[in-house]
Amino acid sequence: MYSDQFEIYYGNANPDLARKICRYLASEPGRLEVFQFANENIFVKILDNVREKDVFLVQPTCRPVNQSIMELLIMIDAFKRASAGRITAVVPYYAYGRSDKKDQPRVPITARLVADMITVAGADRVLTMDLHQGQIQGFFNIPVDELTAVHILSNYFKHKHLQDLVIVTDLGFAKRARAFAELLDAPLAIIEKRRVGNLDRAELMNVIGDVRGKRAIIVDDEIDTGGTLVEIVRALEREGVTEIYACATHGVLSDPAVDRIRESSLVEVVLTDSVPLPAAKRLSKLTTLSVAPLIGEAIKRIHRGESVGALFSSEVSFTQEMLLWEDGVARKLDLRNEPDHAPADDADHSAA
Repeated sequence: MYSDQFEIYYGNANPDLARKICRYLASEPGRLEVFQFANENIFVKILDNVREKDVFLVQPTCRPVNQSIMELLIMIDAFKRASAGRITAVVPYYAYGRSDKKDQPRVPITARLVADMITVAGADRVLTMDLHQGQIQGFFNIPVDELTAVHILSNYFKHKHLQDLVIVTDLGFAKRARAFAELLDAPLAIIEKRRVGNLDRAELMNVIGDVRGKRAIIVDDEIDTGGTLVEIVRALEREGVTEIYACATHGVLSDPAVDRIRESSLVEVVLTDSVPLPAAKRLSKLTTLSVAPLIGEAIKRIHRGESVGALFSSEVSFTQEMLLWEDGVARKLDLRNEPDHAPADDADHSAA
Protein backbone atom coordinates (compact mmCIF):
# COMPACT_ATOMS: atom_id res chain seq x y z
CA MET A 1 0.00 0.00 0.00
CA TYR A 2 2.86 2.36 0.84
CA SER A 3 6.14 3.10 -0.85
CA ASP A 4 9.07 0.89 0.19
CA GLN A 5 10.80 4.07 1.31
CA PHE A 6 9.95 5.91 4.52
CA GLU A 7 10.85 9.49 5.34
CA ILE A 8 11.39 11.27 8.66
CA TYR A 9 10.53 14.95 9.03
CA TYR A 10 10.57 17.15 12.10
CA GLY A 11 9.40 20.52 13.39
CA ASN A 12 11.05 22.93 15.77
CA ALA A 13 10.15 21.24 19.08
CA ASN A 14 13.12 18.84 19.41
CA PRO A 15 15.30 18.81 16.26
CA ASP A 16 18.26 17.20 18.07
CA LEU A 17 16.24 14.11 18.93
CA ALA A 18 14.95 13.85 15.35
CA ARG A 19 18.49 14.06 13.97
CA LYS A 20 19.64 11.32 16.38
CA ILE A 21 16.78 9.10 15.21
CA CYS A 22 17.87 9.64 11.61
CA ARG A 23 21.48 8.81 12.50
CA TYR A 24 20.34 5.60 14.18
CA LEU A 25 18.41 4.64 11.04
CA ALA A 26 21.33 5.71 8.79
CA SER A 27 19.02 8.01 6.84
CA GLU A 28 18.82 11.69 6.06
CA PRO A 29 15.87 13.71 7.41
CA GLY A 30 13.42 14.99 4.84
CA ARG A 31 13.51 18.61 3.75
CA LEU A 32 10.84 20.79 5.32
CA GLU A 33 10.35 24.45 6.13
CA VAL A 34 8.49 25.27 9.35
CA PHE A 35 8.47 28.88 10.52
CA GLN A 36 6.33 31.72 11.86
CA PHE A 37 5.35 34.85 10.00
CA ALA A 38 5.54 38.19 11.79
CA ASN A 39 1.88 37.80 12.77
CA GLU A 40 2.71 34.47 14.51
CA ASN A 41 0.93 32.40 11.85
CA ILE A 42 2.82 29.14 11.23
CA PHE A 43 3.79 28.17 7.69
CA VAL A 44 4.89 24.73 6.50
CA LYS A 45 6.33 23.81 3.10
CA ILE A 46 7.47 20.32 2.11
CA LEU A 47 10.50 20.43 -0.17
CA ASP A 48 10.37 16.76 -1.26
CA ASN A 49 7.95 14.61 -3.21
CA VAL A 50 6.11 12.52 -0.58
CA ARG A 51 3.36 11.01 -2.74
CA GLU A 52 2.46 7.54 -1.39
CA LYS A 53 5.43 7.53 0.99
CA ASP A 54 5.39 6.31 4.60
CA VAL A 55 6.01 9.54 6.53
CA PHE A 56 7.00 9.94 10.21
CA LEU A 57 6.70 13.40 11.77
CA VAL A 58 8.82 13.82 14.92
CA GLN A 59 7.33 16.55 17.10
CA PRO A 60 7.01 16.29 20.89
CA THR A 61 4.49 18.82 22.17
CA CYS A 62 6.91 20.49 24.58
CA ARG A 63 7.65 24.15 25.31
CA PRO A 64 6.36 26.30 23.67
CA VAL A 65 3.51 23.79 24.00
CA ASN A 66 0.77 25.44 21.97
CA GLN A 67 3.13 26.41 19.16
CA SER A 68 4.47 22.84 19.03
CA ILE A 69 0.94 21.44 18.81
CA MET A 70 0.01 23.83 15.99
CA GLU A 71 3.22 23.01 14.10
CA LEU A 72 2.36 19.31 14.36
CA LEU A 73 -1.22 19.81 13.17
CA ILE A 74 -0.17 21.99 10.23
CA MET A 75 2.58 19.55 9.24
CA ILE A 76 0.09 16.69 9.25
CA ASP A 77 -2.31 18.69 7.09
CA ALA A 78 0.48 19.62 4.65
CA PHE A 79 1.52 15.98 4.21
CA LYS A 80 -2.07 14.83 3.84
CA ARG A 81 -2.61 17.37 1.06
CA ALA A 82 0.69 16.30 -0.54
CA SER A 83 -0.76 12.76 -0.89
CA ALA A 84 1.54 11.00 1.60
CA GLY A 85 0.69 7.29 1.78
CA ARG A 86 0.64 7.09 5.56
CA ILE A 87 1.35 9.75 8.22
CA THR A 88 2.60 8.72 11.65
CA ALA A 89 2.79 11.45 14.30
CA VAL A 90 5.81 10.67 16.49
CA VAL A 91 5.02 12.50 19.74
CA PRO A 92 7.55 11.39 22.39
CA TYR A 93 6.06 13.83 24.92
CA TYR A 94 2.29 14.29 24.89
CA ALA A 95 1.26 17.65 26.38
CA TYR A 96 -2.01 18.14 28.30
CA GLY A 97 -1.76 14.50 29.38
CA ARG A 98 -2.69 15.39 32.95
CA SER A 99 -6.06 16.79 31.79
CA ASP A 100 -7.39 13.30 31.09
CA LYS A 101 -10.59 13.37 33.19
CA LYS A 102 -13.14 15.69 34.78
CA ASP A 103 -11.94 15.87 38.37
CA GLN A 104 -13.73 19.18 38.97
CA PRO A 105 -17.04 20.59 37.74
CA ARG A 106 -17.07 22.43 34.40
CA VAL A 107 -13.50 21.61 33.26
CA PRO A 108 -12.34 20.27 29.87
CA ILE A 109 -10.71 16.95 29.06
CA THR A 110 -7.89 18.55 27.08
CA ALA A 111 -5.97 15.32 26.48
CA ARG A 112 -8.97 14.11 24.47
CA LEU A 113 -9.21 17.42 22.61
CA VAL A 114 -5.56 17.20 21.49
CA ALA A 115 -6.12 13.59 20.39
CA ASP A 116 -9.14 14.66 18.34
CA MET A 117 -7.15 17.47 16.69
CA ILE A 118 -4.32 15.13 15.70
CA THR A 119 -6.82 12.65 14.27
CA VAL A 120 -8.87 15.25 12.38
CA ALA A 121 -5.71 16.85 10.97
CA GLY A 122 -5.08 13.59 9.13
CA ALA A 123 -2.62 11.43 11.10
CA ASP A 124 -2.99 7.71 10.39
CA ARG A 125 -1.28 6.54 13.58
CA VAL A 126 0.57 7.89 16.63
CA LEU A 127 3.86 6.79 18.19
CA THR A 128 4.38 8.13 21.71
CA MET A 129 6.20 7.37 24.95
CA ASP A 130 5.10 6.99 28.59
CA LEU A 131 1.75 8.76 28.51
CA HIS A 132 0.62 10.24 31.83
CA GLN A 133 -2.14 7.62 31.88
CA GLY A 134 -2.51 4.63 29.58
CA GLN A 135 -6.19 5.33 28.90
CA ILE A 136 -5.18 8.34 26.79
CA GLN A 137 -4.60 5.78 24.03
CA GLY A 138 -8.37 5.30 23.99
CA PHE A 139 -8.90 8.97 23.16
CA PHE A 140 -7.62 8.25 19.64
CA ASN A 141 -9.63 6.56 16.92
CA ILE A 142 -6.39 5.65 15.14
CA PRO A 143 -3.71 3.11 16.18
CA VAL A 144 -1.39 4.23 19.00
CA ASP A 145 1.96 2.64 19.83
CA GLU A 146 3.14 3.63 23.32
CA LEU A 147 6.81 3.04 24.08
CA THR A 148 8.33 3.14 27.55
CA ALA A 149 11.73 4.23 28.84
CA VAL A 150 11.44 2.00 31.92
CA HIS A 151 13.95 -0.56 30.60
CA ILE A 152 16.55 2.04 29.63
CA LEU A 153 16.24 3.90 32.94
CA SER A 154 16.26 0.74 35.08
CA ASN A 155 19.30 -0.66 33.28
CA TYR A 156 21.20 2.56 33.94
CA PHE A 157 20.74 2.04 37.67
CA LYS A 158 21.43 -1.69 37.38
CA HIS A 159 24.92 -0.89 36.12
CA LYS A 160 25.54 1.38 39.11
CA HIS A 161 25.35 -1.72 41.36
CA LEU A 162 23.54 0.08 44.17
CA GLN A 163 22.73 -1.99 47.26
CA ASP A 164 19.62 -2.02 49.50
CA LEU A 165 17.40 -0.38 46.88
CA VAL A 166 13.74 0.52 47.17
CA ILE A 167 11.72 1.91 44.26
CA VAL A 168 9.38 4.77 45.16
CA THR A 169 6.50 6.08 43.07
CA ASP A 170 2.98 7.48 43.35
CA LEU A 171 -0.21 5.55 42.66
CA GLY A 172 -0.56 6.90 39.11
CA PHE A 173 2.74 5.40 37.94
CA ALA A 174 2.63 2.27 40.12
CA LYS A 175 2.11 -0.27 37.32
CA ARG A 176 5.16 0.81 35.29
CA ALA A 177 7.18 1.37 38.47
CA ARG A 178 6.47 -2.25 39.43
CA ALA A 179 8.12 -3.36 36.19
CA PHE A 180 11.03 -1.02 37.03
CA ALA A 181 11.33 -2.63 40.47
CA GLU A 182 11.21 -6.16 39.05
CA LEU A 183 14.02 -5.35 36.61
CA LEU A 184 16.16 -4.17 39.56
CA ASP A 185 14.93 -6.96 41.87
CA ALA A 186 13.96 -4.33 44.45
CA PRO A 187 10.84 -3.77 46.60
CA LEU A 188 8.28 -1.09 45.72
CA ALA A 189 7.04 1.67 48.03
CA ILE A 190 4.06 3.88 47.21
CA ILE A 191 3.62 7.57 47.95
CA GLU A 192 0.02 8.52 48.69
CA LYS A 193 -0.45 12.14 47.67
CA ARG A 194 -3.17 14.67 47.02
CA ARG A 195 -2.86 17.62 44.69
CA VAL A 196 -4.00 20.98 46.09
CA GLY A 197 -6.50 22.58 43.69
CA ASN A 198 -5.02 23.58 40.32
CA LEU A 199 -1.65 24.53 41.78
CA ASP A 200 1.56 22.74 40.81
CA ARG A 201 1.87 21.52 44.37
CA ALA A 202 1.01 18.25 46.03
CA GLU A 203 0.25 17.57 49.65
CA LEU A 204 1.90 14.27 50.58
CA MET A 205 -0.17 11.98 52.71
CA ASN A 206 1.80 8.81 53.49
CA VAL A 207 4.70 6.55 52.53
CA ILE A 208 3.42 3.00 52.11
CA GLY A 209 6.24 0.46 52.41
CA ASP A 210 9.50 -0.14 54.26
CA VAL A 211 12.13 2.41 53.18
CA ARG A 212 14.18 2.97 56.36
CA GLY A 213 17.93 2.51 55.88
CA LYS A 214 17.59 1.96 52.12
CA ARG A 215 18.66 3.79 48.96
CA ALA A 216 15.56 5.09 47.20
CA ILE A 217 14.98 5.62 43.47
CA ILE A 218 11.95 7.83 42.79
CA VAL A 219 10.31 6.88 39.48
CA ASP A 220 7.75 8.96 37.57
CA ASP A 221 6.64 9.75 34.03
CA GLU A 222 7.68 13.42 34.14
CA ILE A 223 9.25 16.10 36.31
CA ASP A 224 7.56 19.46 35.79
CA THR A 225 8.11 22.12 38.47
CA GLY A 226 9.76 19.61 40.80
CA GLY A 227 7.40 20.47 43.65
CA THR A 228 6.07 16.94 44.09
CA LEU A 229 9.58 15.49 43.70
CA VAL A 230 10.97 17.68 46.49
CA GLU A 231 8.04 16.79 48.78
CA ILE A 232 8.70 13.08 48.17
CA VAL A 233 12.39 13.62 48.97
CA ARG A 234 11.47 15.29 52.28
CA ALA A 235 9.04 12.51 53.15
CA LEU A 236 11.69 9.86 52.45
CA GLU A 237 14.24 11.75 54.54
CA ARG A 238 11.78 11.73 57.44
CA GLU A 239 11.44 7.95 56.99
CA GLY A 240 15.21 7.44 57.28
CA VAL A 241 16.30 6.81 53.68
CA THR A 242 20.10 6.98 53.27
CA GLU A 243 20.42 8.12 49.61
CA ILE A 244 17.84 9.34 47.12
CA TYR A 245 17.95 9.16 43.32
CA ALA A 246 15.20 10.08 40.86
CA CYS A 247 14.39 9.28 37.26
CA ALA A 248 11.66 10.21 34.81
CA THR A 249 10.99 9.83 31.12
CA HIS A 250 10.15 13.48 30.46
CA GLY A 251 12.25 16.26 31.94
CA VAL A 252 9.90 19.22 31.45
CA LEU A 253 11.68 21.14 34.24
CA SER A 254 9.50 24.24 34.33
CA ASP A 255 10.73 26.99 36.65
CA PRO A 256 11.72 26.61 39.46
CA ALA A 257 12.44 22.88 38.98
CA VAL A 258 16.18 23.25 38.37
CA ASP A 259 16.68 25.34 41.51
CA ARG A 260 14.66 22.87 43.56
CA ILE A 261 16.72 19.94 42.29
CA ARG A 262 19.98 21.81 42.85
CA GLU A 263 19.07 22.64 46.46
CA SER A 264 17.67 19.18 47.27
CA SER A 265 19.58 16.22 48.69
CA LEU A 266 19.04 14.22 45.50
CA VAL A 267 22.25 12.46 44.45
CA GLU A 268 21.29 12.20 40.77
CA VAL A 269 18.29 12.77 38.51
CA VAL A 270 18.13 10.71 35.30
CA LEU A 271 15.98 11.87 32.37
CA THR A 272 15.61 11.08 28.68
CA ASP A 273 15.87 13.47 25.75
CA SER A 274 12.17 13.21 24.83
CA VAL A 275 12.08 16.88 25.87
CA PRO A 276 15.09 19.08 24.98
CA LEU A 277 17.15 20.28 27.93
CA PRO A 278 18.52 23.83 27.45
CA ALA A 279 22.15 24.42 28.40
CA ALA A 280 21.07 26.79 31.19
CA LYS A 281 19.22 23.93 32.92
CA ARG A 282 22.00 21.34 32.81
CA LEU A 283 23.19 20.54 36.32
CA SER A 284 25.98 18.19 37.33
CA LYS A 285 23.40 15.96 39.03
CA LEU A 286 21.25 15.71 35.85
CA THR A 287 21.97 12.77 33.52
CA THR A 288 20.31 12.47 30.11
CA LEU A 289 19.81 9.17 28.25
CA SER A 290 18.82 9.18 24.59
CA VAL A 291 15.65 7.40 23.46
CA ALA A 292 16.54 7.91 19.80
CA PRO A 293 17.46 4.24 19.16
CA LEU A 294 14.23 3.05 20.81
CA ILE A 295 12.08 5.39 18.71
CA GLY A 296 14.15 4.62 15.61
CA GLU A 297 13.69 0.88 16.09
CA ALA A 298 9.95 1.38 16.58
CA ILE A 299 9.76 3.45 13.37
CA LYS A 300 11.57 0.72 11.45
CA ARG A 301 9.23 -1.96 12.81
CA ILE A 302 6.08 0.08 12.09
CA HIS A 303 7.23 0.60 8.51
CA ARG A 304 7.96 -3.12 8.04
CA GLY A 305 4.76 -4.24 9.74
CA GLU A 306 6.66 -5.94 12.57
CA SER A 307 5.84 -6.11 16.27
CA VAL A 308 6.65 -3.04 18.37
CA GLY A 309 5.59 -4.75 21.59
CA ALA A 310 8.36 -7.32 21.12
CA LEU A 311 10.85 -4.60 22.06
CA PHE A 312 9.62 -4.91 25.65
CA SER A 313 9.17 -8.66 25.89
CA SER A 314 11.35 -11.13 24.02
CA GLU A 315 13.84 -8.44 23.06
CA VAL A 316 14.17 -6.56 26.35
CA SER A 317 17.94 -7.07 26.18
CA PHE A 318 18.03 -5.09 22.94
CA THR A 319 16.25 -2.19 24.63
CA GLN A 320 18.70 -2.25 27.52
CA GLU A 321 21.73 -2.34 25.21
CA MET A 322 20.71 1.08 23.88
CA LEU A 323 21.67 2.61 27.23
CA LEU A 324 23.56 5.90 26.91
CA TRP A 325 23.64 5.60 23.12
CA GLU A 326 24.64 8.91 21.65
CA ASP A 327 25.58 9.86 18.08
CA GLY A 328 25.85 6.24 17.01
CA VAL A 329 28.24 4.98 19.69
CA ALA A 330 27.79 3.49 23.15
CA ARG A 331 29.38 5.33 26.05
CA LYS A 332 30.60 4.04 29.38
CA LEU A 333 27.80 3.36 31.80
CA ASP A 334 29.21 5.59 34.53
CA LEU A 335 29.74 8.65 32.35
CA ARG A 336 27.43 11.64 32.28
CA ASN A 337 26.17 13.25 29.10
CA GLU A 338 28.93 15.86 28.88
CA PRO A 339 30.83 17.03 25.77
CA ASP A 340 34.31 16.08 26.98
CA HIS A 341 33.45 12.40 27.42
CA ALA A 342 35.08 10.09 24.92
CA PRO A 343 33.34 7.02 23.43
CA ALA A 344 33.74 3.91 25.54
CA ASP A 345 34.60 1.64 22.66
CA ASP A 346 33.96 1.07 18.99
CA ALA A 347 30.66 -0.70 19.58
CA ASP A 348 28.06 0.77 17.29
CA HIS A 349 24.42 0.16 18.16
CA SER A 350 23.08 1.86 15.07
CA ALA A 351 21.14 -0.22 12.58
CA ALA A 352 21.16 -0.06 8.85
